[in-house]
Amino acid sequence: MGSQSTARTTTTSGSAPPVPAKGLARLGRWLARRRILVLLVTFVALAVAVPLGSDVQSLLSEGGITVPSSESARADDLLNTRFEGGSPHLVFIAAADTDIDTPKAARAGTALTEQLAQEPGVVQAASYWTLDETPMLRSEDGRKGLVMVRLAGDEDQVRDTAARIVPEVTGRQGPLEVTATGVTAVRMEIEQRSEEDLVKAELLSGPLVLIILLLVFGSVVAAGTPLAVGVLAVIGSFVILRLLDMVVQVSVFSVNITTALGLGLAIDYSLFIVTRYREELAHGRTVHEAVAQSVRTAGRTVLFSALTVALSLSAMLVFPMYHLRSFAYSGIAVVALAALGSVVVLPALLAVLGHRIDALNVRRLWRRDATAAAARTDREGFWHQLAMAVMRRPLPFALTIAAILVALGLPFLRAEFSDSDDRVLPAGSPAHQGAQVLREEFDNREGSPLNVVLPDIAPDTASDEVADYARRLSEVPGVTRVDALTGSYRDGRRIAPPGPATERFTAKTGTWLSVVSDTEPYSERGMDLVRTIRDLPAPDTALVGGQAALLVDSKATIEDKLPWALGIIALSTLVLLFLFTGSLLIPLKAIVLNLLSLTATFGAMVYIFQDGNLRWLVGDFTVTGTLDIDTPVLMFCVAFGLSMDYEVFLLSRIKEEYHRTGDNISAVAWGLERTGRLVTAAAALVATVLLAFATSSLTPLKLLGIGLALAVIVDATLVRGILVPAFMRLAGRANWWAPRPLARLHRKIGLDD
Repeated sequence: MGSQSTARTTTTSGSAPPVPAKGLARLGRWLARRRILVLLVTFVALAVAVPLGSDVQSLLSEGGITVPSSESARADDLLNTRFEGGSPHLVFIAAADTDIDTPKAARAGTALTEQLAQEPGVVQAASYWTLDETPMLRSEDGRKGLVMVRLAGDEDQVRDTAARIVPEVTGRQGPLEVTATGVTAVRMEIEQRSEEDLVKAELLSGPLVLIILLLVFGSVVAAGTPLAVGVLAVIGSFVILRLLDMVVQVSVFSVNITTALGLGLAIDYSLFIVTRYREELAHGRTVHEAVAQSVRTAGRTVLFSALTVALSLSAMLVFPMYHLRSFAYSGIAVVALAALGSVVVLPALLAVLGHRIDALNVRRLWRRDATAAAARTDREGFWHQLAMAVMRRPLPFALTIAAILVALGLPFLRAEFSDSDDRVLPAGSPAHQGAQVLREEFDNREGSPLNVVLPDIAPDTASDEVADYARRLSEVPGVTRVDALTGSYRDGRRIAPPGPATERFTAKTGTWLSVVSDTEPYSERGMDLVRTIRDLPAPDTALVGGQAALLVDSKATIEDKLPWALGIIALSTLVLLFLFTGSLLIPLKAIVLNLLSLTATFGAMVYIFQDGNLRWLVGDFTVTGTLDIDTPVLMFCVAFGLSMDYEVFLLSRIKEEYHRTGDNISAVAWGLERTGRLVTAAAALVATVLLAFATSSLTPLKLLGIGLALAVIVDATLVRGILVPAFMRLAGRANWWAPRPLARLHRKIGLDD
């Protein structure tokens, strides 16, 4: 087994070869010479960034889940611009001590409705007391009535108006106790809790990250350098989000995940640069030469890794919803910032620190020089021994781990998708409690009707057609009432004539109908109702909007665009890894293994968050039996990028060793030995940052934190530790093969130094 020989030779101190004078090496030398200038520029940029990015969350947009140009979006746009009507943004629940029909309660309810109608930004306010005591707006026990409010403007204007009037109205109003719920009230509370959870996660993850870095480096100074770059990335991410918001709409919910991604990747990249720098010092290089060599080798890998992560995130740009697109914009920018800080700012800092990188050594208990320990690359450690054990029996190892991961992913086959509603909030949230009251104590879904817009019909000459259409709509199973300009309808007959409440359905051109149902809007029945209504013959072109219609259009769009997103990720992975390795097989292997590493994550999404298992472990949340429709897309793109991150770091060392020895087995074993400890530490750091978001009170953030952390841990252990060595042992020299035309192409344009 000569190919498995583990004999090693190391460069003795003081005899390290000079650093090749190539692009990144020249950059490293320049950074070392201009270290003070680089750090001064960084300090000035940081001084500007702190005040500029401090209030970023208050400037970003809510929503973004609407598909532009979809039928539901066009219907809602017409309702806003032409009719100033549609589904209520706010639903106030007014509870009386006894009965809401008492004169005192009725006067207070009417006064409350009139007060809201006069507020700037309110286009419509109606209630149980102003709509002829409609039974649907009265609770079953007779002690609660609803006040529904429609606001003017776009999502941000609606939020600003709601933020002003909700505090004024909620609380005690004479004989009524008023609470607020509805789509906008839910979003406002989600935004507030998201901001609070971000601060909590940062306070929790910071000390834990520092402890892990101390365990890895054994030196306070060495541990502090990646953390410093991580802080720069977080602050910089806030500024990037603010600047992006000037050009495109950015979702406020991108702040949490991009902050976690920026912090995690900045620390990861810095970890590899600092480790390589300490190795080069231990090999006898001068400080400037060690910086240059670190930038040339680890810096090159960092830049390539950042490119792969950015391309994975760019796949979200194919989706038209700015909720997903903003994650791509901000994610790409933050990844670039993390790489820039690691390859430019960190080398300048290392040049200033010099050999003091190992100052404040906390490993003196072991009486071991930290820098010398960093250079021990000739010893067969745990990862080398693991790789050799796997490569002695590669097929059983590969089949066993693959079977386990596939089994863990099987629950995802029964995944059900929906949009987020009030139930992403904790049970004690006022908006969630109010929505729960609507579900339990009112016999309809007044706060979330379907809106059917007839944009071209002339309402003054088509009353009979509209009345006939309203009757037929009211006969659709699941529909409890249809309100139109000709009156209200139930079960195919008119139950109320036209009146003041029906004036909202008129305009110079066109009309619209409100379809109230007994179904949850974000459910399969709710989506079936939308499809049934869209198939029903109408007197004019009918556009169906509302929450359920939004879900139908979002689901259809994601299904349509998902193959394109997957294609972008697959193609970019194939091309970049080919340029990096010159191999045709390794890129294909990377895609397959990365998909395997994600199976456990996606299975856990269903098992925990859809089915409601393990809540005692991950924290309590409301089980809805569904997953948010956007989350798997976001999680796949981010997790695939992170998996490629570790793939690149491992391949860089394997390739370096293979080019030196030509021995595939030895290259894999020593490549894993050199990166195993670092990749594990990097994964632990990223997982720590992500798991801090699992403490969030919001279910989507909790899901993302746990899911992405699980993906990182599985990828850095089972996949990199077992599946990669097994596959590369089975493939042998074929790992590095490419057809002659591609091999010639790689020699011309490959990413070798």
